[in-house]
Amino acid sequence: MIADRRSVLGGALALAAAGPSRATPEPVALRRGISLWPWFSLTREFPAPRLDYDWPPFQEDRPVPTADDLRRLSQAGFDFVRLPVDPGPFVAFGGARRTQLLETLAAAVDLILASRLSLVLNVQANAATHHFTPDNFYGATAAPLFAAYRDLVAELARRFGARAPGRIALEPVNEPPQACGATAWNRVQAALLTAARRASPAVTLVATGACGGLAPGLTALDPSAFAALAPVIFTFHFYEPYLFSHQGAPWMRDEPIYRALNAVPWPARSGTLDETLAAVRARMRADTETSASDKAAAYAATEAKLREYFAADPDRGYLDRQLADLRTWADLYGVPPRCILMGEFGALRSDARYVAAKAPDRARYVRDVRESAEAAGFPWAFWNLFDGLGLMDDAHRIDPALIAALGLTMPPGR
Repeated sequence: MIADRRSVLGGALALAAAGPSRATPEPVALRRGISLWPWFSLTREFPAPRLDYDWPPFQEDRPVPTADDLRRLSQAGFDFVRLPVDPGPFVAFGGARRTQLLETLAAAVDLILASRLSLVLNVQANAATHHFTPDNFYGATAAPLFAAYRDLVAELARRFGARAPGRIALEPVNEPPQACGATAWNRVQAALLTAARRASPAVTLVATGACGGLAPGLTALDPSAFAALAPVIFTFHFYEPYLFSHQGAPWMRDEPIYRALNAVPWPARSGTLDETLAAVRARMRADTETSASDKAAAYAATEAKLREYFAADPDRGYLDRQLADLRTWADLYGVPPRCILMGEFGALRSDARYVAAKAPDRARYVRDVRESAEAAGFPWAFWNLFDGLGLMDDAHRIDPALIAALGLTMPPGR
């Protein structure tokens, strides 16, 4: 982060001068959380040119946490969950069906609260759709669906803002696509947070930076701009280094090195470049769908990136350095570290669907990221309960190695 002394002091003084009054509630206290995707995600939208969803709009075979799952998360030591909600169906449907969707969401919120967990309610648009996309919702204040999105954010604030005082935060956007420091994103976020605050005077609001919600996007924000909207906390996502955390990710189709990437060690010095490249070649040989020329190009790019990875020798110290700018930003602007949420972190696991990090390496990485965040004073939310990055498998069994890596206690039961 680049800032001269005058601008830094000016921002800090403005934040102090416009800080919350005695009547302003404290922000939700968060420490250790986990995301619950895809409870209100994985939808059944019709293909173009249709612009609607089947009913019910969420895939019926998606993994959904049970009351027992939530109870066990609380017993393990989690104090909050982050619940991503796809806004598409809530915008597409009206009348009785929209009311039913909101009532279903309210029942989920009540179940979470009854499990002695606080909640970060995150509106998370799906980039894989053809119409209800992040760009159409909040690419700009003039985006075709922005008004509907803003109204949904306000409605969620109104419905849930006073439901459990001091236990619910509203995060209006997940990983905004605009460039770091983009004026367009600042305008969008200001409009969304203002609408939410007008709808609920007390709910904690969650602000984020652009460029995918990563740390450089957050440090590009001036937090004094949010003083009038208090209580506000800030969030960022952290998956560095991606060569480790996203190895084997099948959804990263625009970056073909990741699909065959496997056996990348953590920390880097616990393995060798030759071992990892041999594993990549073996994975590519097993791929019968990709052409030889595409494989050759992907391998060349993979080898170059892996040479950089091993040369950098990432370890716990690397993670600390990656978070240092955020802590500097917090200190310079007077933002308490407890109000900066590392809203996502994690790494793909190895199983039949993913060729990813070896289990011990994954656990070491999760532990190191968690400890690095805690050393900086930041609360965190692990991604995810289910899927390839999940704490639980398809049978809802908790991974004891990850529980240990997260500094939690294995709960009784399956």
